[in-house]
Amino acid sequence: YIIDAIDNVTAKIDLIVTAMSLGIPIISAMGCGNRFDPTKVRVMDIYDTKNDPLAKVMRHELRVRNIKDLQVCCSIEAPIKPIEYPDEEQEKAVKWSIPGSTAFVPPVAGITLAAEVVRQITNFDPNNRK
Repeated sequence: YIIDAIDNVTAKIDLIVTAMSLGIPIISAMGCGNRFDPTKVRVMDIYDTKNDPLAKVMRHELRVRNIKDLQVCCSIEAPIKPIEYPDEEQEKAVKWSIPGSTAFVPPVAGITLAAEVVRQITNFDPNNRK
C-alpha cells in the first residue's frame, strides 16, 4: 500500500500512475493549506472533492491519463482566505507562495490516511460492530 503525501503535482501523478500500473493500492493526500477545522477531513474519491485547488489540478491530470478513480484524503472545508493587509506597502512586503497550514489539520489528515489503509487491509467495516 502507498500513502502519497507529496506536494508536487508532477511527482504525485508519476507515483499514482506507477502504483496503478503495478497494481499497488494507493491513497493520496490533497491540500490542507488554509484549512482550520480538523473535523472536516474525509476520505473520498478524487472526483467527489470540492474546494480543493490541488484536487482540481489532480482531477484534470488524472482525466488526461484516463484514470477513473483515486481514493484521496481531503478537507471538505473551504480554504480560509489569507489575511489582507490594510497597508498596501506592507502587503507587497509579504509574499505568500505556499498556503498556510494550522498545526493540527495536516496531522489529522495523516492519521486519517493511516486509519483508512488499516481499515482496507483488515477489511474492517464499522457498520458491522456489535
